[in-house]
Amino acid sequence: MEQLKRKDLFNEKGDIELNKRRMINGNTTNLNDFNNMKYTWVSDWYRQAMNNFWIPEEINLTQDIKDYRNLEPDEKAAYDKILSFLIFLDSLQTANLPSIGEYITANEINLCLTIQAYQEAIHSQSYGYILDTICSPEERSEILYQWKDDPVLLARNKFIGDKYNDFYNDRTAFNLAKTAIANYILEGIYFYSGFMFFYSLGRIGKMPGTVQEIRYINRDENTHLWLFRSIILELKKEEPELFTAENIELYREMIRQGVEEEIKWGKYVIGDNIKGLSMNMVEDYIKYLGNLRCKGLGFEPLYEGYDKEPDSMKWVSEYSDPNAIKTDFFEAKVSAYSKSSVIEDDL
Repeated sequence: MEQLKRKDLFNEKGDIELNKRRMINGNTTNLNDFNNMKYTWVSDWYRQAMNNFWIPEEINLTQDIKDYRNLEPDEKAAYDKILSFLIFLDSLQTANLPSIGEYITANEINLCLTIQAYQEAIHSQSYGYILDTICSPEERSEILYQWKDDPVLLARNKFIGDKYNDFYNDRTAFNLAKTAIANYILEGIYFYSGFMFFYSLGRIGKMPGTVQEIRYINRDENTHLWLFRSIILELKKEEPELFTAENIELYREMIRQGVEEEIKWGKYVIGDNIKGLSMNMVEDYIKYLGNLRCKGLGFEPLYEGYDKEPDSMKWVSEYSDPNAIKTDFFEAKVSAYSKSSVIEDDL
């Protein structure tokens, strides 16, 4: 396939007319002009993302220090493994987004990708702060690098990592589209599934500081999901050859594989061993997410009968709002962040 041309850093002959601006294969000046945007949804996205500002260290983890030592063995194993997985995903996102941005030729989209990369770095910092607070340096390192010794966790990381590497090593438009779909799976299925476990601990009064950190991360990831859904939909309009019936089926199969991998992971780390959760609940929720993500791209659903949020999991969306639940450990400083609303996830 024909290789995408990496955009020039300085391009004095770049186009300034909006009707010539393209997601890829455009001729950009790289000038950040906030008053002239082809993709008008970027303005709302940018303001939402900037209003999401938060500082991990301002969340109180005192109770988590006590709770972590008193988690049931299955809870602790799931906590460590899921946190390890999320840390890896955020780290991979931070590294991969600039790689994508080198080939995006709409300056306003690159503004968004830059903010997303910054926020992914904040998430990595947040996880590091949690681990530094609740466990020893030795335990911290063990959790960070669990994928080195856990073949199941390594396989989880490889699914997305290999898709990202496909584009990194072969810069075609088709591989960029697959990378965008992989990003959409990561943001809209993997993160959501991982967050769900921490909210389940919150429901039974455990690890409240971690839960609050996750709420703020969740709010950021919701905007990232919005961003990549919008990028994919714009590519659909501008590059229809990337969205033939055959390619759409391939993208759907990517989402299906993402769902099946996540269900397999849920059986491994959660199963029926966590209070307040069952594997049936987890599987229903993940299949619902898969259908929701397909719907967001205009694709046919993957699973019949999973078009609505399962009644048994409605608490997940309630817990994901960082401003909805106030508890004694959560002090006023962080509540000031409530200036940013939470995007309704109908993406």
